[in-house]
Amino acid sequence: MSEFKKFALQGSVIDLAVGFIVGAAFKEIVSSLVNDIITPAVLTPALKVAKLSDLSQLVIPGTAIKYGNFISNIISFMIVAFTLFLIIKGINIARKKQKDEPAAEPSSTDKLLMEIRDKLNK
Repeated sequence: MSEFKKFALQGSVIDLAVGFIVGAAFKEIVSSLVNDIITPAVLTPALKVAKLSDLSQLVIPGTAIKYGNFISNIISFMIVAFTLFLIIKGINIARKKQKDEPAAEPSSTDKLLMEIRDKLNK
């Protein structure tokens, strides 16, 4: 039992659990963005041209093959992938700007400690 407790309370396990929970919440945000905003904006004009109200109406006549649902899932995947690409690209740009900021000037105490360190190294 103590071995399990040690494993369960490790930092990496807790980090993984937090990451999973945040990822699940983020999935809901991305799904809503795609399903409620982007997909209707992209598909509504195309559906009007095809005189359809829903992609699920696209079926091969005489069969149960609903290729409209398949097309809808492909479009949703592409939109999700592109949306995540843009979000990650924005995060990477923000991180790069953060790295490019010049380091703060060390305080007089830090300078003194650095001098002591350098003298001890010699």
